[in-house]
Amino acid sequence: MSSIQEIKTVLQHASYEELPACIKQFENDDRTGVMKEVARAQKRLSQWKAEIERIENMKQFEYQYWNEYDYVCGIDEVGRGPLAGPVMAAAVIFPKDVNLLYLNDSKQLSEKKREELYEEIKEKAIAYAVGIADVATIDEINILQADYVAMRQAISRLSVTPQILLNDAVTIPSVNQPQVPIIKGDTKSISIAAASIVAKVERDHLMCVYDEIYPEYGFARNKGYGSAEHIEAIRKYGPCDIHRRSFIKNFI
Repeated sequence: MSSIQEIKTVLQHASYEELPACIKQFENDDRTGVMKEVARAQKRLSQWKAEIERIENMKQFEYQYWNEYDYVCGIDEVGRGPLAGPVMAAAVIFPKDVNLLYLNDSKQLSEKKREELYEEIKEKAIAYAVGIADVATIDEINILQADYVAMRQAISRLSVTPQILLNDAVTIPSVNQPQVPIIKGDTKSISIAAASIVAKVERDHLMCVYDEIYPEYGFARNKGYGSAEHIEAIRKYGPCDIHRRSFIKNFI
C-alpha cells in the first residue's frame, strides 16, 4: 500500500488529464490523510474545469473570426494614467489551437502571474510585438493620440500581417485592417488579454530601468503613477526627463 506522502505527491503532480484517474484510484482509501488529499485534488480539478470553461468563453471573438482569418490580432495598451514614462501597446496573434489558462486583464493578475503568463504568451503566440510612444510625443499630441501611435507601431512590428484587429474599446485611426472594438476586451478576448499582459510587463520592466537612472522618484514601486511618495518627490526634486509635463502641472 502506498504511503500517504506518496499518494500526496502523485495527486499534487498529476496533470489535468491525469487527475481524474488518480482521484478514482485513491478515493476509496479510508485513511484520513488520504481522504484530505483526495478532497484537495477534487477541489483543484473543479477549479481547473472552471478555468477551462472561463477561457473557452474568452475565445468567443477569436472563434468567430478564426472561421475566416488565420491571423486574428489582439491589441491593448498600458500607461495612460501615469505621471511619468511612456505609453506602451502590444499586439498578439495566437494560433487556433492555443491552450493557455489564466489569461485576464493584466490589472487583475499578480505581478508573479503576469510574469509567468508573459513567458507563456511569447512561447505560444504566432507573433507578438510592442509599440511605444515617449513622453515628448504624449505632451505634444495628447495621451489618446500617443496611444494610437504605440498601437500602430506594435501592429507594424509583427512578424506576420494581421488580418483583423480585436481592440480594447478603441478604433485605431490610419490602419488598413478591419477592427472590432470590444468594451472591456481584456476580460472578453484571450488575444486582447494577452496583449494587456505583454504591454504591462514590458512597461514595468522599463520603469524599473528608469528607477536605476532616477532613484529618487520610486519608479520601480509606482511605475510612474501618482502615488503620494511620487508626488512628494516631484515637489521636492522637480521633474525629471521622463515626467509628462502635461500631466504634472499641478505639482510643480
